[in-house]
Amino acid sequence: MNSPKYPTHDVWCAPPYQRLEVNACDQTWLLERTADMESLWEAMDDERFNEDERMPYWAELWPASFLLARQISRRQADIQGKQCLDLGCGLGLSAIIASSFGASVTAMDHVWPAVHFGQRNAALNNVPPPLFVQMDWCAPAFKPEVFDFIWGGDIVYETRFYEPLRNLFFNHLAPTGEIWLGEPVRSVSRPVWERLASDGFLVENLGVENIPVEGYHVTVNLWRLMKPRS
Repeated sequence: MNSPKYPTHDVWCAPPYQRLEVNACDQTWLLERTADMESLWEAMDDERFNEDERMPYWAELWPASFLLARQISRRQADIQGKQCLDLGCGLGLSAIIASSFGASVTAMDHVWPAVHFGQRNAALNNVPPPLFVQMDWCAPAFKPEVFDFIWGGDIVYETRFYEPLRNLFFNHLAPTGEIWLGEPVRSVSRPVWERLASDGFLVENLGVENIPVEGYHVTVNLWRLMKPRS
């Protein structure tokens, strides 16, 4: 596990905070993030951007996260008591919802502010706290085949992410486990699913749903991956 890159006194973590009320799974969830999003983006100077392009995507709520929340709610009986991994957890919405259903959730993100706010947001919603960790999915520090369920929202949009994620899926998904990926409908992601199938995964599109976001709708695919069963 990496040591925290950005301490809690960093501008990304410092008060004041903005508190959001987010409706998902027939419930309102409270999420906090930095109050000045404009300054957050302006603070990204060239040096930080060039360091593995650590743009503050964690601070946004993406449509794919809401579709994953729906899937988690539909499968709440299946994830109860199971080891789950939330990849690129951001503000922690899907991890918090899964924890409220009794899942044992590890929520990882590449940057420390996501961990900081994820921990705060779990406490705000009075759920059993997921284990929020700062970790690079290129070098995950998990036991082999430890997770029954792995999910991520909008994480396969760059080709450089493919091999690290494929390796993580193969190495850390339990033999009978499932992976859920929410991904907006767009051409850049189309080759991913054929490539995953050619690499040995069982790949299934569970459907396409329209997700309302700030007055408009985004079309999002939900994919399920499983390892081949002998």
